[in-house]
Amino acid sequence: MSSFRDGFDRPTLMLLGGLLLAVTVFRSAYEQVGNTVALWANSGVDRAAGSFEIPMTWFQSLNPLLVILMTPFLLARWRRQAAAGTEHSPLHKMAIGALVVAGAYVLLAVVAGWQDGARASWLWLAAFFVVLTTGELYILPNGLGIFARLAPQRLGASTVASWFFATFTGSLAGGLVGSLWSVLPVPAYFALLAVIAAAAALFLRALDTPARAVFAARAALDEQEAAVAAATNDSEAIRV
Repeated sequence: MSSFRDGFDRPTLMLLGGLLLAVTVFRSAYEQVGNTVALWANSGVDRAAGSFEIPMTWFQSLNPLLVILMTPFLLARWRRQAAAGTEHSPLHKMAIGALVVAGAYVLLAVVAGWQDGARASWLWLAAFFVVLTTGELYILPNGLGIFARLAPQRLGASTVASWFFATFTGSLAGGLVGSLWSVLPVPAYFALLAVIAAAAALFLRALDTPARAVFAARAALDEQEAAVAAATNDSEAIRV
C-alpha cells in the first residue's frame, strides 16, 4: 500500500500506461483538426458569408474560443450530476468524449459525401468544431486529472508531465494517419477518423473497471492515513 506514496504499484502503472495508449489513439484522429481538416476546409468548404469570405484562420480559432465559452456550462452540468448522484466516472466521461469526437468526423464524412465534389457550407464546418470541442472537453481535462490524482507524492510533477507525452505520441500517430489523406476519398478518410476515435472510446471504456479498483484502493489508503494521523494527534493531546 505504501507504494502509492513512494512510487507506482503495478495496477496504477498499467492503468496510466493504458490511458496513454488510448489517448495516443484518440489524438491520432483529433490532431487532424490542424492538418487534413484544415486542408479540406481550404479546398472543400465555401467560406463566403455574403460578399465576405471568412478567413481559414478564423475557423482554426474556433476551438479555443469554444473551450472558453463551453467549459462553464459543462462544469455546471457535471456539478448537477454529482449532486444527483448520476455523474459518470472519469474514464466513462473520456469514453463519451471520444465517441462525441467520432460523431464529429461522421458529420464531416456525411457532408463530404453528400456534396459530391461541390463545396460545403461553412456552417457545417462550424458545427463540426462545436461537436469536436464538446468531445475534447470530456476527454482531455479528465485525463490530466487522473494523472494528477494518481501521482505519487515524490513523483507528482513527473507524473503529470507524462500526460503530455501523449500529445507527442498522438502527433506522431496523427502524422501517419494524415498520410492517408492523399490515398483515400475524402468521405472515406473522415469515416476512418471516426472509426479511430470510436476505437479509442472502446479502449477507454474498457479501462473504466480497473480504474475504479485503483481509485478505490487509493481512497482506502487515504482513509487509513487519515485515521492514523487522527490517532497520533489524540495520543499527543493526551500526553500533553
